[in-house]
Amino acid sequence: MYPYATIDEALTDVLRLSKAMTYKNAIAGLPLGGGKCVIVADPSRADKPDLLRAFSRHVQALGGRYWTAIDVGVGPADADILAENCDFVFARASQYPDGFNPSLFTALGGFVGVQAVAAHIWNRADLKGLRVAIQGLGATGRDLARQLHEAGAKLVVADVKDEAVRDVVASFAAEAVAPEAIHVQDVDVFAPCALGGVLNDVTVPEIRARAVCGLANNQLAEPRHGEALRARGITYVPDYVVNAGGMMGASTVIFGTPSREASRQRILGLRETILSVLREADAKGRPSSDVADEIARARITGARREGG
Repeated sequence: MYPYATIDEALTDVLRLSKAMTYKNAIAGLPLGGGKCVIVADPSRADKPDLLRAFSRHVQALGGRYWTAIDVGVGPADADILAENCDFVFARASQYPDGFNPSLFTALGGFVGVQAVAAHIWNRADLKGLRVAIQGLGATGRDLARQLHEAGAKLVVADVKDEAVRDVVASFAAEAVAPEAIHVQDVDVFAPCALGGVLNDVTVPEIRARAVCGLANNQLAEPRHGEALRARGITYVPDYVVNAGGMMGASTVIFGTPSREASRQRILGLRETILSVLREADAKGRPSSDVADEIARARITGARREGG
Protein backbone atom coordinates (compact mmCIF):
# COMPACT_ATOMS: atom_id res chain seq x y z
CA MET A 1 0.00 0.00 0.00
CA TYR A 2 1.61 3.19 -1.22
CA PRO A 3 0.35 6.62 -2.40
CA TYR A 4 1.49 6.31 -6.01
CA ALA A 5 1.30 9.58 -7.91
CA THR A 6 -0.48 7.96 -10.88
CA ILE A 7 -2.14 4.68 -11.80
CA ASP A 8 0.53 4.17 -14.48
CA GLU A 9 3.22 4.42 -11.81
CA ALA A 10 1.39 1.83 -9.70
CA LEU A 11 0.97 -0.48 -12.70
CA THR A 12 4.65 -0.25 -13.59
CA ASP A 13 5.61 -1.09 -10.02
CA VAL A 14 3.22 -4.01 -9.63
CA LEU A 15 4.36 -5.61 -12.90
CA ARG A 16 8.01 -5.30 -11.88
CA LEU A 17 7.19 -6.69 -8.45
CA SER A 18 5.21 -9.64 -9.81
CA LYS A 19 8.08 -10.60 -12.11
CA ALA A 20 10.50 -10.37 -9.19
CA MET A 21 8.23 -12.56 -7.04
CA THR A 22 8.11 -15.18 -9.80
CA TYR A 23 11.90 -15.27 -10.10
CA LYS A 24 12.34 -15.13 -6.31
CA ASN A 25 10.17 -18.19 -5.68
CA ALA A 26 11.86 -20.09 -8.49
CA ILE A 27 15.44 -19.45 -7.38
CA ALA A 28 14.49 -20.12 -3.74
CA GLY A 29 13.18 -23.54 -4.76
CA LEU A 30 9.65 -22.88 -3.48
CA PRO A 31 6.68 -24.75 -4.98
CA LEU A 32 4.99 -21.47 -5.89
CA GLY A 33 4.53 -19.23 -8.89
CA GLY A 34 4.68 -15.50 -8.37
CA GLY A 35 2.34 -12.54 -8.28
CA LYS A 36 1.93 -9.18 -6.61
CA CYS A 37 -0.67 -6.54 -5.98
CA VAL A 38 -0.59 -2.91 -4.91
CA ILE A 39 -3.18 -0.71 -3.23
CA VAL A 40 -2.93 2.93 -4.26
CA ALA A 41 -3.34 4.69 -0.91
CA ASP A 42 -1.51 6.25 2.00
CA PRO A 43 -1.19 3.50 4.64
CA SER A 44 -1.71 6.07 7.41
CA ARG A 45 -5.23 6.98 6.28
CA ALA A 46 -8.04 6.38 8.77
CA ASP A 47 -10.05 4.02 6.57
CA LYS A 48 -7.15 1.64 5.92
CA PRO A 49 -9.01 -1.37 7.46
CA ASP A 50 -11.94 -0.79 5.09
CA LEU A 51 -9.59 -0.72 2.10
CA LEU A 52 -7.93 -3.93 3.26
CA ARG A 53 -11.29 -5.69 3.66
CA ALA A 54 -12.38 -4.58 0.19
CA PHE A 55 -9.12 -5.81 -1.29
CA SER A 56 -9.34 -9.14 0.54
CA ARG A 57 -12.70 -9.89 -1.06
CA HIS A 58 -11.03 -9.64 -4.48
CA VAL A 59 -8.29 -12.05 -3.39
CA GLN A 60 -10.91 -14.47 -2.05
CA ALA A 61 -12.69 -14.41 -5.41
CA LEU A 62 -9.53 -15.87 -7.01
CA GLY A 63 -10.09 -19.08 -5.04
CA GLY A 64 -6.51 -19.69 -3.97
CA ARG A 65 -4.76 -18.99 -7.27
CA TYR A 66 -3.26 -15.96 -5.55
CA TRP A 67 -2.17 -15.61 -1.91
CA THR A 68 -1.36 -12.27 -0.31
CA ALA A 69 0.78 -11.24 2.65
CA ILE A 70 2.75 -8.29 4.06
CA ASP A 71 4.93 -5.67 2.40
CA VAL A 72 5.39 -1.89 2.33
CA GLY A 73 2.46 -0.28 4.16
CA VAL A 74 0.86 -3.60 5.16
CA GLY A 75 2.05 -5.36 8.31
CA PRO A 76 1.18 -8.59 10.16
CA ALA A 77 -1.74 -6.99 12.06
CA ASP A 78 -3.11 -5.76 8.72
CA ALA A 79 -2.82 -9.31 7.39
CA ASP A 80 -5.17 -10.44 10.16
CA ILE A 81 -7.69 -7.87 8.91
CA LEU A 82 -7.30 -9.29 5.41
CA ALA A 83 -7.97 -12.76 6.79
CA GLU A 84 -11.40 -11.72 8.11
CA ASN A 85 -12.79 -12.09 4.59
CA CYS A 86 -10.13 -14.19 2.89
CA ASP A 87 -8.72 -17.70 3.33
CA PHE A 88 -5.58 -17.01 1.29
CA VAL A 89 -3.47 -14.80 3.56
CA PHE A 90 -0.12 -15.61 5.21
CA ALA A 91 2.36 -13.76 7.45
CA ARG A 92 -0.46 -12.87 9.84
CA ALA A 93 0.37 -11.64 13.34
CA SER A 94 -1.90 -14.30 14.82
CA GLN A 95 0.21 -17.06 13.22
CA TYR A 96 3.23 -16.21 15.37
CA PRO A 97 4.06 -15.62 19.05
CA ASP A 98 3.43 -12.13 20.38
CA GLY A 99 6.14 -9.71 19.31
CA PHE A 100 7.44 -11.75 16.37
CA ASN A 101 7.22 -10.04 13.01
CA PRO A 102 7.55 -12.44 10.03
CA SER A 103 9.38 -9.70 8.13
CA LEU A 104 12.34 -10.69 10.31
CA PHE A 105 12.69 -13.76 8.09
CA THR A 106 13.61 -11.31 5.32
CA ALA A 107 16.12 -9.54 7.55
CA LEU A 108 17.83 -12.85 8.33
CA GLY A 109 18.24 -13.44 4.60
CA GLY A 110 19.86 -10.02 4.30
CA PHE A 111 22.32 -10.85 7.07
CA VAL A 112 23.15 -14.17 5.39
CA GLY A 113 23.67 -12.22 2.15
CA VAL A 114 26.21 -9.87 3.72
CA GLN A 115 28.00 -12.90 5.19
CA ALA A 116 28.15 -14.46 1.72
CA VAL A 117 29.52 -11.23 0.24
CA ALA A 118 32.22 -11.05 2.91
CA ALA A 119 33.22 -14.63 2.17
CA HIS A 120 33.18 -14.15 -1.60
CA ILE A 121 35.08 -10.86 -1.84
CA TRP A 122 37.35 -10.85 1.20
CA ASN A 123 37.41 -14.54 2.17
CA ARG A 124 36.15 -13.53 5.59
CA ALA A 125 34.17 -15.71 7.99
CA ASP A 126 33.29 -12.81 10.29
CA LEU A 127 31.87 -9.30 9.87
CA LYS A 128 33.81 -7.50 12.60
CA GLY A 129 34.69 -3.99 11.45
CA LEU A 130 32.89 -4.36 8.11
CA ARG A 131 31.26 -1.05 7.17
CA VAL A 132 27.69 -1.29 5.89
CA ALA A 133 25.41 1.54 4.72
CA ILE A 134 21.71 0.72 5.20
CA GLN A 135 19.11 2.69 3.25
CA GLY A 136 15.68 2.29 4.85
CA LEU A 137 15.02 1.38 8.50
CA GLY A 138 11.61 -0.24 8.46
CA ALA A 139 11.09 -3.61 10.14
CA THR A 140 13.55 -5.42 7.85
CA GLY A 141 16.16 -2.68 7.64
CA ARG A 142 16.15 -2.18 11.40
CA ASP A 143 16.56 -5.86 12.15
CA LEU A 144 19.31 -6.17 9.56
CA ALA A 145 21.05 -3.34 11.42
CA ARG A 146 20.62 -5.21 14.70
CA GLN A 147 22.13 -8.43 13.36
CA LEU A 148 25.03 -6.65 11.70
CA HIS A 149 25.76 -4.64 14.85
CA GLU A 150 25.75 -7.79 16.98
CA ALA A 151 28.18 -9.35 14.50
CA GLY A 152 30.59 -6.40 14.94
CA ALA A 153 29.86 -4.44 11.76
CA LYS A 154 29.99 -0.62 11.66
CA LEU A 155 26.80 0.98 10.39
CA VAL A 156 25.91 4.10 8.42
CA VAL A 157 22.14 4.54 8.11
CA ALA A 158 19.46 6.72 6.54
CA ASP A 159 15.67 6.85 6.42
CA VAL A 160 13.05 9.45 5.54
CA LYS A 161 11.61 9.00 9.05
CA ASP A 162 13.74 10.78 11.64
CA GLU A 163 12.43 8.69 14.53
CA ALA A 164 13.55 5.49 12.81
CA VAL A 165 17.04 6.91 12.36
CA ARG A 166 17.26 8.09 15.98
CA ASP A 167 16.25 4.64 17.21
CA VAL A 168 18.90 2.79 15.18
CA VAL A 169 21.61 5.32 16.03
CA ALA A 170 20.88 4.95 19.74
CA SER A 171 20.42 1.18 19.68
CA PHE A 172 23.24 0.08 17.39
CA ALA A 173 25.86 2.85 17.53
CA ALA A 174 25.15 3.79 13.91
CA GLU A 175 26.18 6.94 12.08
CA ALA A 176 23.31 8.83 10.44
CA VAL A 177 23.49 10.58 7.08
CA ALA A 178 20.93 12.28 4.85
CA PRO A 179 18.82 9.89 2.73
CA GLU A 180 20.13 11.39 -0.50
CA ALA A 181 23.73 10.73 0.58
CA ILE A 182 23.51 7.13 1.82
CA HIS A 183 24.59 5.52 -1.46
CA VAL A 184 27.80 7.58 -1.70
CA GLN A 185 29.22 6.55 1.67
CA ASP A 186 32.73 5.13 1.89
CA VAL A 187 31.69 1.68 3.07
CA ASP A 188 32.28 -1.96 2.18
CA VAL A 189 28.63 -2.88 1.50
CA PHE A 190 25.67 -0.75 0.45
CA ALA A 191 22.36 -2.30 1.58
CA PRO A 192 19.25 -0.76 -0.05
CA CYS A 193 16.25 -1.67 2.12
CA ALA A 194 13.69 0.92 1.03
CA LEU A 195 11.81 1.25 -2.27
CA GLY A 196 13.05 0.11 -5.69
CA GLY A 197 14.96 1.75 -8.52
CA VAL A 198 17.83 2.97 -6.33
CA LEU A 199 20.49 1.60 -8.71
CA ASN A 200 20.22 3.89 -11.71
CA ASP A 201 22.16 6.17 -14.05
CA VAL A 202 22.70 8.74 -11.31
CA THR A 203 23.56 6.53 -8.34
CA VAL A 204 25.64 3.71 -9.87
CA PRO A 205 28.58 5.99 -10.87
CA GLU A 206 28.55 7.45 -7.33
CA ILE A 207 28.58 4.23 -5.30
CA ARG A 208 31.82 3.78 -3.38
CA ALA A 209 31.00 0.42 -1.80
CA ARG A 210 32.63 -2.76 -3.03
CA ALA A 211 29.31 -4.60 -2.95
CA VAL A 212 25.56 -3.99 -3.03
CA CYS A 213 23.49 -6.41 -0.97
CA GLY A 214 20.14 -5.22 0.34
CA LEU A 215 16.52 -6.17 0.87
CA ALA A 216 14.61 -3.70 -1.31
CA ASN A 217 12.69 -5.09 -4.27
CA ASN A 218 13.58 -4.11 -7.85
CA GLN A 219 16.79 -2.29 -6.99
CA LEU A 220 17.95 -2.08 -10.61
CA ALA A 221 16.11 0.75 -12.34
CA GLU A 222 16.73 -1.13 -15.61
CA PRO A 223 18.34 -4.53 -16.33
CA ARG A 224 21.36 -2.79 -17.92
CA HIS A 225 22.33 -1.40 -14.52
CA GLY A 226 23.47 -4.88 -13.53
CA GLU A 227 26.19 -4.61 -16.17
CA ALA A 228 26.94 -1.04 -15.08
CA LEU A 229 27.69 -2.32 -11.57
CA ARG A 230 29.85 -5.16 -12.90
CA ALA A 231 31.81 -2.75 -15.12
CA ARG A 232 32.66 -0.70 -12.03
CA GLY A 233 33.86 -3.77 -10.14
CA ILE A 234 30.92 -3.71 -7.74
CA THR A 235 29.59 -7.10 -6.63
CA TYR A 236 25.80 -7.11 -6.76
CA VAL A 237 23.66 -9.69 -4.97
CA PRO A 238 20.41 -9.78 -6.99
CA ASP A 239 17.65 -8.42 -4.80
CA TYR A 240 15.15 -11.22 -5.28
CA VAL A 241 17.81 -13.75 -4.27
CA VAL A 242 18.86 -12.11 -1.01
CA ASN A 243 15.35 -11.00 0.03
CA ALA A 244 13.82 -14.44 -0.59
CA GLY A 245 14.07 -15.18 3.14
CA GLY A 246 10.68 -13.63 3.81
CA MET A 247 8.91 -15.96 1.40
CA MET A 248 10.98 -18.95 2.50
CA GLY A 249 10.04 -18.32 6.11
CA ALA A 250 6.43 -17.24 5.93
CA SER A 251 4.93 -18.99 2.91
CA THR A 252 5.07 -22.54 4.25
CA VAL A 253 1.49 -22.15 5.50
CA ILE A 254 0.47 -22.39 1.83
CA PHE A 255 2.01 -25.82 1.20
CA GLY A 256 3.13 -27.28 4.54
CA THR A 257 3.30 -26.98 8.30
CA PRO A 258 4.91 -23.73 9.52
CA SER A 259 8.01 -24.13 11.69
CA ARG A 260 10.17 -21.17 12.68
CA GLU A 261 13.27 -23.32 13.13
CA ALA A 262 12.78 -25.12 9.82
CA SER A 263 12.26 -21.74 8.14
CA ARG A 264 15.44 -20.42 9.73
CA GLN A 265 17.46 -23.35 8.44
CA ARG A 266 16.11 -22.89 4.91
CA ILE A 267 17.02 -19.20 5.00
CA LEU A 268 20.55 -19.97 6.18
CA GLY A 269 20.83 -22.05 3.03
CA LEU A 270 20.61 -18.84 0.97
CA ARG A 271 24.34 -18.41 1.60
CA GLU A 272 25.24 -21.17 -0.84
CA THR A 273 22.68 -19.98 -3.39
CA ILE A 274 24.15 -16.48 -3.31
CA LEU A 275 27.72 -17.75 -3.49
CA SER A 276 26.91 -19.95 -6.48
CA VAL A 277 25.41 -16.99 -8.37
CA LEU A 278 28.39 -14.75 -7.58
CA ARG A 279 30.94 -17.42 -8.51
CA GLU A 280 29.28 -18.15 -11.83
CA ALA A 281 29.04 -14.43 -12.62
CA ASP A 282 32.75 -13.97 -11.91
CA ALA A 283 33.75 -17.07 -13.86
CA LYS A 284 31.80 -15.97 -16.94
CA GLY A 285 32.45 -12.23 -16.64
CA ARG A 286 28.71 -11.55 -16.61
CA PRO A 287 26.38 -9.49 -14.42
CA SER A 288 25.14 -11.48 -11.44
CA SER A 289 21.63 -10.22 -12.19
CA ASP A 290 21.71 -11.92 -15.61
CA VAL A 291 23.03 -15.15 -14.11
CA ALA A 292 20.28 -15.23 -11.47
CA ASP A 293 17.61 -14.47 -14.09
CA GLU A 294 18.78 -17.40 -16.22
CA ILE A 295 18.68 -19.79 -13.26
CA ALA A 296 15.17 -18.64 -12.36
CA ARG A 297 13.91 -18.93 -15.93
CA ALA A 298 15.39 -22.42 -16.30
CA ARG A 299 13.62 -23.56 -13.15
CA ILE A 300 10.33 -22.05 -14.31
CA THR A 301 10.66 -23.81 -17.68
CA GLY A 302 11.46 -27.08 -15.91
CA ALA A 303 8.44 -26.76 -13.64
CA ARG A 304 6.18 -26.10 -16.62
CA ARG A 305 7.45 -29.24 -18.35
CA GLU A 306 6.97 -31.37 -15.25
CA GLY A 307 3.46 -29.99 -14.86
CA GLY A 308 2.53 -30.75 -18.46
